[in-house]
Amino acid sequence: MRYTLAELSALTGAELVGDVGHVITGVDTLDEATSEDASFLANPRYLDAMKKSEAGVICIGPSDPRPEGKNFLISEHPTLTFQAIVESLLPTRSRSGFHGIHPSAVIHEDTILGELVTIGPNVVIDRGVKIGSGTYIAPNVSIGFDVTIGSNCTIYPNCTIRERCILGHRVILQPGAVVGSCGFGYAQNSQGKHIKLEQLGVVILEDDVEIGANTTIDRSRFKTTIVRNGTKIDNLVQIAHNVEIGEHNVIAAQTGIAGSSKTGSNVMLGGQVGVVGHVTIGSKVLVATRGGVSKSLKSGKYRGSPAMPIYEYHRQEVHVRKLEEYVQRIKDLEEALSVQFSSASKKCKHGSKEPQNR
Repeated sequence: MRYTLAELSALTGAELVGDVGHVITGVDTLDEATSEDASFLANPRYLDAMKKSEAGVICIGPSDPRPEGKNFLISEHPTLTFQAIVESLLPTRSRSGFHGIHPSAVIHEDTILGELVTIGPNVVIDRGVKIGSGTYIAPNVSIGFDVTIGSNCTIYPNCTIRERCILGHRVILQPGAVVGSCGFGYAQNSQGKHIKLEQLGVVILEDDVEIGANTTIDRSRFKTTIVRNGTKIDNLVQIAHNVEIGEHNVIAAQTGIAGSSKTGSNVMLGGQVGVVGHVTIGSKVLVATRGGVSKSLKSGKYRGSPAMPIYEYHRQEVHVRKLEEYVQRIKDLEEALSVQFSSASKKCKHGSKEPQNR
């Protein structure tokens, strides 16, 4: 595929500054791009790389600098502009070489399938399952009884969707994701043995949710674990029973959220964030990487463990970095005080007189 810059401008809706007839045939990073490649600037730290880049066109934002002698596509969201170019130039990814229902799939007779559903090799589907039109089920997926899956979903290999769970439309499960595993619930009896509390609730994933590879979402004990519209969850995340994740959250890898906690909308949790049970994280809260949420957070940006307002964390970090300096100052002060005290003591001893007897 090849496009002139005029064609790419029309395709993406971005403003073109430069040679309208210049031809682009590929995409690459700023460092590696040639004159036939498109690239993009997503972070100010790469400004020097942009100035040196040989890219045929660079996608930038309206306020970004524009060095002379280069071609630019200018838009409010340069990353999305670049993505549109990528999808236009690179071959479209095909879901699979399999179409329709593979003969090795084991499907209960009362399963209801919509139109143009693809079911790959070795898929197992239990009784009472409903699958919407255009949904793709990759090889080795296991779907429990009474599960409902909406239209145009993509379930990648080796996923497990346990009984009675509900997936909305356009849901994506990356390989190895588990939806509806048992919540971690036990009660200790008088002999000290742990008795399992059966987890009889369900998991609901609303529309446009994406779940990363090997992420697990536990069913609740008797109610619902829910991930609301548009939320994106990375790989290796643990969502415990009865958790409620709000709309359009972004949760990065290795985060763990304990039971019965809730998040508002547009919450962002960095990698390896830990959230204790029964707390609420308000809308638009951001918790930076490895933050530990030990109590409810209303608004703002947080960092550290336990999580604190990010400005407070940075102030403490400045002090931590100066610990050696502080220790030395304390030693110097102690030494100075010791010298002064010793000198004062000697003066007091030599200057004192024995009281006169009367």
